[in-house]
Amino acid sequence: MGIEIYIQLFLSFFKIGLFGFGGGYAIISLIQHEIEIHGWMTNSEFTDIIAISQMTPGPIGINSATYVGYTASGTILGSAVATFAIVLPSFIIMLTLSRFFFVLQGNKYMEYALSGLRPAVIGLIAAAALVLMNTENFIDYKSIIMFAVAFFASFKFKLHPILLIILAGIAGLILY
Repeated sequence: MGIEIYIQLFLSFFKIGLFGFGGGYAIISLIQHEIEIHGWMTNSEFTDIIAISQMTPGPIGINSATYVGYTASGTILGSAVATFAIVLPSFIIMLTLSRFFFVLQGNKYMEYALSGLRPAVIGLIAAAALVLMNTENFIDYKSIIMFAVAFFASFKFKLHPILLIILAGIAGLILY
C-alpha cells in the first residue's frame, strides 16, 4: 500500500466535501458510494461507522471521514488526509464567500440557488436513511412505532431532541 491510497482518500473526500450540501446525514450516501467504488470496506462495516460517528462528538461527516480514512489505509495519516480533504472545500468556499458577503447579501439569484438546494438536501437525507435500511439493520414494528411516536412528539409537543433521545433509549431498553 503506497501513496495511492492517500491520493484516493483525498480525492474522494474532497469531492464529498465539495458536493455534500446539507451536512453529515446528507453525505452518507456519497461516502457509501466512494467506499463501494474503492472497496474499502463492507456494508456492515459502513453501518458500524455511521453508528460510531453518531455517538462520538463532532459532525457525523467528519467523524465518518476520519474512521473511513483510518480503516482504508490502516494509518492515522489516512484518517488525517480524509478529514482534511472533507473540510477543505468548505473552508475554501466560506473564505471566498466571506470576502463577497456584502455583495451577495440580498441577491435574488443567490436566494434562488439556495431555495433550489433545499429539496436536494431533503432528498439526500432520505437517501441516507434508505442506505441504513439494509439486512444488517432490520426494522421491526417496534422500531416503526418508536419512530412514529418520536416524530409525532417532536412536532406536536415540541419536545427537545435530547429528551427524545433519552426517552427512545429507555423505550429501547424496555422493548428489546
